Amino acid sequence: MIDIVFVVLPDTLLLDLAGPAEVLRLANQQLQRRGRPPAFRLRHVGPEPQAASSVGATIAALEPLPADFDRETWVVLLGQPSGSESALQQPLPAHWAATRRWLAEAVAPRLGAGVELLTVCAGALLAADAGLLAGRRCTTHHEMLGELQRLAPTAQVLANRLLVTDGPVATSAGVTAGIDLALHAVGRVCGEAVAAAVAQTMVVFHRRGSEDPQHSALLAGREHLHPALHRVQDAVLDDPAADWPLEKLAALAHVSPRHLARLFAEHVGSSPRAWIEDLRVALAERALREGRATKQAVAEAGLGGTRQWRRVRARRSA
Repeated sequence: MIDIVFVVLPDTLLLDLAGPAEVLRLANQQLQRRGRPPAFRLRHVGPEPQAASSVGATIAALEPLPADFDRETWVVLLGQPSGSESALQQPLPAHWAATRRWLAEAVAPRLGAGVELLTVCAGALLAADAGLLAGRRCTTHHEMLGELQRLAPTAQVLANRLLVTDGPVATSAGVTAGIDLALHAVGRVCGEAVAAAVAQTMVVFHRRGSEDPQHSALLAGREHLHPALHRVQDAVLDDPAADWPLEKLAALAHVSPRHLARLFAEHVGSSPRAWIEDLRVALAERALREGRATKQAVAEAGLGGTRQWRRVRARRSA
């Protein structure tokens, strides 16, 4: 189980906290429905025992900033309302200075060695101020890109990115991008089927992936609310390398093959076969970006081999 350590400071944007936290809670719920153990333990910490959020509601019973980490941990830094970020204030507030010191002393030495860092919105400013983004590719809310570059002059600050991953550090843009960030993390740890199920529960259909300013191919054709089609698509995501003839898909949906083809055309905008091929290509491309060999990537995606992979790529580029 991974510890998710949300760092809560005064004026924390409540949606920066609640959105990702709900994604992870629902991921645990989906895992349990599949007979799997929960993957995440949510913790809320801060330099003070309570903090008033951006909407005035107080978040209480916060744990102290942990001095050490006894299991795999993701540290999550959250944003503050635009114009009130503590990084812009002089002198620096005590809670900011204390958290910056903790990041530099307790988190930085463990990055990539059991600890990962996730930032939502202007949470990247705190990471930069603590030196955790030096030399890394990163992003933040578009209004704060200049300030992020000032705080991390050696970083490669990227605009027009929903989220950027650089080793054990993932940074995201504003507010609702935290939900995309959490869904991306859930897909990586729990599988894309679990991430897709969480997105459906939250009615978040326009999820985008790492460094992708457009819609994620892994959720293309998932904007509908048809439960039978989602059941079919979830099954394919769970085992993309399996053989999926139309008759097998139709049995999952409890409809005839002809009716399933009509449903896909109406709600997905493609045939079942075309949707599965698009999904497999997206999975293979992601595996390649993550460093897997071509043979392994295409096999995991269900493309049948490197020859079929070359044919698909040639057909798509034609």
